[in-house]
Amino acid sequence: MLEGKATVEDTNMATKMQLQATSAASRALDRFDVLDCRSITTHIKKEFDTIHGPGWQCVVGCSFGCYFTHSKGSFIYFKFELLRFLVFKGMADEQPLPC
Repeated sequence: MLEGKATVEDTNMATKMQLQATSAASRALDRFDVLDCRSITTHIKKEFDTIHGPGWQCVVGCSFGCYFTHSKGSFIYFKFELLRFLVFKGMADEQPLPC
């Protein structure tokens, strides 16, 4: 397990949801090896899908960049030690334009 507390870098989530995200990450780190980012990511995503409905995305790693669109009030970026965590709910797709 990584020692220490999560540091939120950026968010627009409600406080309760922020605590759920950091707690889910902490539980995942207790359960999986710190280098097993795929399992950590899957654990957090499934937990948020169960609690808040489907459509959640999660990215975990030491260094990454991304560009994404998210639903209002559903974004958090935080760190535990050297790992960074990005959790967000994607926006519903708009209706495709006819060809």
